Amino acid sequence: MLSPTNRSVAPADGPPSAAVPRAPRPYERPALLVVAALAAMLSLWGIDRSVYHGFYASAVRSMTDNPVAFFYGSFDPGNSITLDKLPGFLWPQALSALVLGFHPWALVLPQALEMVACVVLLHLLVRRWAGVPAGLTAALCLTLTPVTVGLGRSIVEDAPFVLLLLLAAEATQRATERARLRTLLLAGVWVGVAFQCKMLEAWAVLPALAVTYCVAAPTTLRRRLAHVASAGAATLLVSVSWMAAATLTPASARPYLDGTRDNSAIGLVVGYNFLTRFHTIGADAAGTGSIVTGPAVHAAGRAGPGMGDSVWKMFGPGLATQTGWLYPLAALGLVGGAVTLWRRRAPRTDIVLAGHLLWGVWLATFLLVFSFGSVTGHTYYMGVVAVALAALAGAGAVQSVRACRAGRRRAWVPAAVIAANVAWCVILTLRYPGFFPWTAPTATVLCLVGLGLVGTRRPRVVTAGLAACLAAVLLVPAVWSASALSPRYNVPGSMGRVGPTSVRPGNPLARLGRTRGRLLAYLLAHRGGAEYLAAIPGWWEAAPYIISDNAPILPMGGFTGRVPYPTPARFHQLIDSGRLRYVVLRNLGSVAASHRGSAPVDGLVRWTAAHCAAVPAVEYGSGNRGPVVYRCGPGRDE
Repeated sequence: MLSPTNRSVAPADGPPSAAVPRAPRPYERPALLVVAALAAMLSLWGIDRSVYHGFYASAVRSMTDNPVAFFYGSFDPGNSITLDKLPGFLWPQALSALVLGFHPWALVLPQALEMVACVVLLHLLVRRWAGVPAGLTAALCLTLTPVTVGLGRSIVEDAPFVLLLLLAAEATQRATERARLRTLLLAGVWVGVAFQCKMLEAWAVLPALAVTYCVAAPTTLRRRLAHVASAGAATLLVSVSWMAAATLTPASARPYLDGTRDNSAIGLVVGYNFLTRFHTIGADAAGTGSIVTGPAVHAAGRAGPGMGDSVWKMFGPGLATQTGWLYPLAALGLVGGAVTLWRRRAPRTDIVLAGHLLWGVWLATFLLVFSFGSVTGHTYYMGVVAVALAALAGAGAVQSVRACRAGRRRAWVPAAVIAANVAWCVILTLRYPGFFPWTAPTATVLCLVGLGLVGTRRPRVVTAGLAACLAAVLLVPAVWSASALSPRYNVPGSMGRVGPTSVRPGNPLARLGRTRGRLLAYLLAHRGGAEYLAAIPGWWEAAPYIISDNAPILPMGGFTGRVPYPTPARFHQLIDSGRLRYVVLRNLGSVAASHRGSAPVDGLVRWTAAHCAAVPAVEYGSGNRGPVVYRCGPGRDE
């Protein structure tokens, strides 16, 4: 009888699939523990120096207030307007803040734990497919990929997103082995939950999961298609659950949905967060209710060094230095494995074939999506690419070892790929000559020494040479990843970039400062029972009050400043009812700018300047260039 850890699956219409040795090795758990500990250290080191991200931290602070804010992802404590995304990725951060207190490190901690879990889960997935050595190598490759470290030290949505997609892949892998519908349905549920983090991007994994199951599951084609359709239905139901709740809830009973002109979930998900990302290929979000329909969407995020927005961006230094160090080795794992499968005429239910389908289609899909879609300067999108590259690189490294130890004539192929991979790493470093310049020559020397040792026929010498070659391939990305331990190259709580292109953020949105502190004291003293302390155009101006004091500020204009919220009718209703008494503008220049602007908020600013009474700056301690406060509604002339 086959043991559960080392078995072949007998297909319904073919010979048994080839068994991959999956029995535990004596070194496996200690090695995995070391890799996981390394991943934890890279993610958690210096977490006490974390900073707040003004936009997301404000939402987390508000989400800890009440269930409505938690469910909808309210930006402000008054549940006026949501984030410009679905809130699922912030739920772990809000729970962490509820348990541990609202601190910068408490918001980073969930991401660190999620990325360590990704490393361990990737090992499990790859060991089932390609064996224990490949699984450990893949886990190490993922750990030493800079984007992995960046995600573990960030507050962005991709850390939970990557983990959820890996959970979906793990469920699909188990479902494929025995054609289990229930397990495949679980995979669909995981994808639906991932939708709550990154919306339609989650569905980009579906081709990989569907192809894997449709080809390799040991049952009839009709049942395979029926199972995939059922799992797709489960994915759809879980995916649209939040959207359905937001749509069916009266607008007066929930916050306004940011990123939309019509307060619709479709506009937020399909228009603002999907179609506008494909403006380069002519996608138009005009009919969805999205507020942004042109190439200007999220232009502020396009400041990443060496990024660009061409179809070749995945090979440019801006993205490749964060995630693409292992392209050649991953290509060897994919192509070399495919050649091996073809030569031995593997049956369709072969678990090795299933693994190649999973990771090959996964990688190809996300490469295409990101090549033609705009990532707006954000390297953290690349987490889903990094896991596929690490999985295939782990398989490629093991193939190289086996070929070189066997001394076959084709051993020159992995040797050439290793040399090409080291050369690729060196080329990427040329853009940053002042950043640890010793890494490129060291990797080159290690590679040459390793290849020289591999050329011998002595097994122990060959093993040493292979170890040197792997060290040469991983040296440069490892140094980039380790640089995150220095505040100079990464600050926990930032946007996930690691290395010389990391921009160290200050913390201007986390502290009120003296001027804003005096203004807050004035607003609190003169609140007079109003629901809101003040209305403030721009989330960046409202954020300090929310983060520092959880103040009930009414933000105007949403993330982009172009959202028609509050509407003029809503704005005047709040003022006339006494629920809003003050409007705070950044300075007199913002009033002048509003006369030239066409955003909905500009009209409210002009109305405020014309119809409300300016409070003397001496009353709230502001200078000539400080905030300008207007008292509106009944009693404005007091």
